[in-house]
Amino acid sequence: MARLRLHNFTLSLDGFAAGPNQCVEQPLGENGLLLHDWIFQTASFQSTLGENGGNTGRNDDLFRARTENVGATIMGRHMFGPIRGPWPDESWRGWWGEAPPFGHDVFVLTHHRRSDLVMANGTTFHFVEAEPYQVFAQAAAAADGRDVVLGGGPSTVRQFLAAGLIDDVHLVIAPVVLASGERLFDQPLSILSGYSCTPLSCDNGVAHAQLTRKDAL
Repeated sequence: MARLRLHNFTLSLDGFAAGPNQCVEQPLGENGLLLHDWIFQTASFQSTLGENGGNTGRNDDLFRARTENVGATIMGRHMFGPIRGPWPDESWRGWWGEAPPFGHDVFVLTHHRRSDLVMANGTTFHFVEAEPYQVFAQAAAAADGRDVVLGGGPSTVRQFLAAGLIDDVHLVIAPVVLASGERLFDQPLSILSGYSCTPLSCDNGVAHAQLTRKDAL
């Protein structure tokens, strides 16, 4: 059975997963990219840019784990783009250009449907309005025996946590203070009471927390 996995989801020291005022120029909101400096410094990320160098080690290993045995992705609409409300047209094609890095079916949660978007690299975006368990069922079928990655953003992650659907959770705490934006946890942390946590690990200034749903062990 497909597992639903959350990887590399990075929080600031004050609990924000994105900065305020998302726009085309700032996909993660004001100062949001600072959260992901640890990713940009890894050897695996540098290789996606055609560059040599970058850091190996724990950060690199965990960054790469996101793509292992993954056959589909689920994400919220804000992770796909900055447009709010009804789609004015279908000209927005995502943050990634014409060759998104997924290479499989991506299910975008939205209250405003639009037609499927077929891209290069084997990526197809499906725009769906459904409950978390229904979306996961669709993604698991598309994954064809592999796992499903939950991409975010924070509100989407909260929905799937509340529904008890995420099997594996990887959170990263970065040495950044954002002061405002969107929090991951805007409710009591009892939402994580059904998870067990391995000891924290650290590398190059960030801490990694890895949690597994107890009934999924």
